[in-house]
Amino acid sequence: MELRDEKARLRTRLEQYVEGQSFQFNRQPGDVDEILGAMVKRRERFGAYYCPCRVVSGDKEKDKNIICPCVYHLDELRKQGTCRCRLFVSRERKTADANKAH
Repeated sequence: MELRDEKARLRTRLEQYVEGQSFQFNRQPGDVDEILGAMVKRRERFGAYYCPCRVVSGDKEKDKNIICPCVYHLDELRKQGTCRCRLFVSRERKTADANKAH
């Protein structure tokens, strides 16, 4: 499967995941595309869509926690308004950023 096609499928799956959540994709399309591309490459190399901001240890049981969406993203979103790799950002953060621009 081509990189572009696999990124599109991954994006669709993750868009379904964020639907109705208190967070959304990063508003920078280039950032999202880069993160999705890194995840596709990790799937090719390691066998799963591991977050690009986490170190894959090779221990599948341990590493299952860093498959996107990783177990850490909700806590990071709550504390920082974004997950570590910046794929997801809180909807409140978007509103706050938009208000600062005016």
